[in-house]
Amino acid sequence: MPLLKWLVAGAAERGVTDLILGMPHRGRLNVLANVFDKPLEEIFTEFADNSQHGIIGEGDVKYHKGYSIDVTPVAGHTIHLTLAANPSHLEAIDPVVEGKCRARQDRCCDSRGDLVLPVLIHGDAAFSGQGVVAETFNLSQLEGYRTGGTVHIVLNNQIGFTTLAADARSSCYATDGAKMVQAPVFHVQGDDPEAVVHATRLALEYRQAFRRDVVVEVICYRRYGHNEGDEPYFTQPLMYEKIKNRQPLHELYAMKLRDEGVDGAELEKLSRAVSAHLETAIEQEATDSDVGFREGWGGIKRDYVPHKVETGVGAGELSSMMEVLTAFPDDFTPHPKLATLLKRRLEAVKQGSGIDWATAENLAFASLLQEGTSLRLSGQDVRRGTFSQRHCTFFDYHTEKTHVPLAAMAKDNAAFNAYDSMLSEYAVLGFEYGYSVESPLGLTVWEAQYGDFANGAQVIIDQFVASGESKWDRGSGLVMLLPHGYEGQGAEHSSARIERFLQLCAMNNMQVCYPTTPAQYFHLLRRQVKQPFRKPLVIFTPKSLLRNPLCVSSLDDFRGWFREILPAEDNPDKVRQVLICSGKIYFELLKEKADTGREDVALVRIEQLYPLRLDLLRDTLRRYRQAAFRWVQEEPCNMGAWIFIRPQLEEITGGKVAYVGREEEAAPAVGSHRQHVVEQERVIRNAFSQVTD
Repeated sequence: MPLLKWLVAGAAERGVTDLILGMPHRGRLNVLANVFDKPLEEIFTEFADNSQHGIIGEGDVKYHKGYSIDVTPVAGHTIHLTLAANPSHLEAIDPVVEGKCRARQDRCCDSRGDLVLPVLIHGDAAFSGQGVVAETFNLSQLEGYRTGGTVHIVLNNQIGFTTLAADARSSCYATDGAKMVQAPVFHVQGDDPEAVVHATRLALEYRQAFRRDVVVEVICYRRYGHNEGDEPYFTQPLMYEKIKNRQPLHELYAMKLRDEGVDGAELEKLSRAVSAHLETAIEQEATDSDVGFREGWGGIKRDYVPHKVETGVGAGELSSMMEVLTAFPDDFTPHPKLATLLKRRLEAVKQGSGIDWATAENLAFASLLQEGTSLRLSGQDVRRGTFSQRHCTFFDYHTEKTHVPLAAMAKDNAAFNAYDSMLSEYAVLGFEYGYSVESPLGLTVWEAQYGDFANGAQVIIDQFVASGESKWDRGSGLVMLLPHGYEGQGAEHSSARIERFLQLCAMNNMQVCYPTTPAQYFHLLRRQVKQPFRKPLVIFTPKSLLRNPLCVSSLDDFRGWFREILPAEDNPDKVRQVLICSGKIYFELLKEKADTGREDVALVRIEQLYPLRLDLLRDTLRRYRQAAFRWVQEEPCNMGAWIFIRPQLEEITGGKVAYVGREEEAAPAVGSHRQHVVEQERVIRNAFSQVTD
């Protein structure tokens, strides 16, 4: 507590206006009460569990919740304190805090980190044991992720749950991981609070001077083991015999004060006053407190409502934007292949047809920037694009000087930033989630190199993206781009695990979409910042379709809005089979239908899997009174959308829906390209097989 109290005061005195703290749950209530000045009445009322003060959604345990408040620890210096909500995945909060800080720094043009300070508290076992700590350190000096240095506080209580240091790490010190960025580490004895404060002062001054990470390791202990219900003598009897016989810190410090001449009666008076304050607070019930949206969320609605959001842009505007996006400065030499590619894209827009996926994406980004919406794009290889399709940053063929056409499109203080991330999903997605929470009016996009690489960030997806609003009332408009599609590239380059995201869907917490046309993708990106609410958006994006001549749009398609269901354009009286699908397989079904002349088959696309627009789907399917219905997917039947969508399709069709796709599999896809082709052809053949009674 002295460490944090001084750190807040010291930061405020040095001009810091925002301090964002991330910490594990142990000690959180103490921090809230003594550093954040959260009323004790409110804390006790929450624990009484007899009130729903400000709780929206399902809530969370008390020691996971966040809090924010303005305090004035030094006369004339007010600082805004934020304690980030976090799950029991102890260090998962680290990159989230960094992302939140970077967003605030970007918003107030604080490129050095003078105004916004990230502070992270760690346990010794988690600091040395969890890889996301190293990932977060690795972000600290990267252009797209630096925050001007973080103050790390490591509370070394010499035991991780019941695990001794000898079983918890191979390094000498718990803080040796900080050496990867040459961060100074101040080791200090926790039983000497004045020494702790002195070390903290040195750490803060170092951070402010050099804008780099710094670590204070406080050597201490847990008097009652992992928690007050544990019996630490079961596993560490010798250590806890020593702790039992050791005077508590408050008694040691009281002795020191007496030795320095402080009146013992005054110390007793202070102790009684604290106890009386606690007793008084527990007898009172807190009044309702506002824990709702903050930091720019005031004008944004909380609940999802299906809106037909107009996202269209006129042909003339798109053509003008494309002129800028394909032009280069006179002294800039693009790669010859890229010059040819851009010429082809410009011609497509001018002609009004054949507009591909990457062109539509660039136009979506450009139109938002021109309307004053800032855009942040990050992930592995995002500037070029994993499949050499995006090219939002160009490199001079002779000098490697960069040219970013989208940056020139920004108006009204908007900004476009694209960052090739380090080879990580966990920390980078956590960073972007944190950034999105602080940037509700901008578009924050993270792209996985391949969709299944999101596996490496599953903690962030489960604990923050899918459930953060329900648990902590923290909304996010984060966009996740996950390349997905079966093209014979093996188990690790096929599936973005659609089934996992749909399994996490409830209470309209996320939007999960699988658009099939460039124009649909264009409208979807624009819709994300134009609809009145913010929800995370998961988009399954193409690979082979990026260059498929069938997967193109016309300029007319860029008018209107995103359509959650794309119905077939058929005569329903002739249709005997309706194939319902989502995503890439539609184009294979479309080709087969054209090749075989099957006018009795209709293709219906579900472009938004969640929230599923049952009203639109019902209206579409009821047109086919004499048809059999089949769901077609290329994923195995224990994966993909089938398990999620089956009961809903059966409700609409009266149980008359059959499955067409691969059989159950342990891995998402086969490793043999030859076997893939055999399986894929079988799926298409079975989809068009004649209906039998």
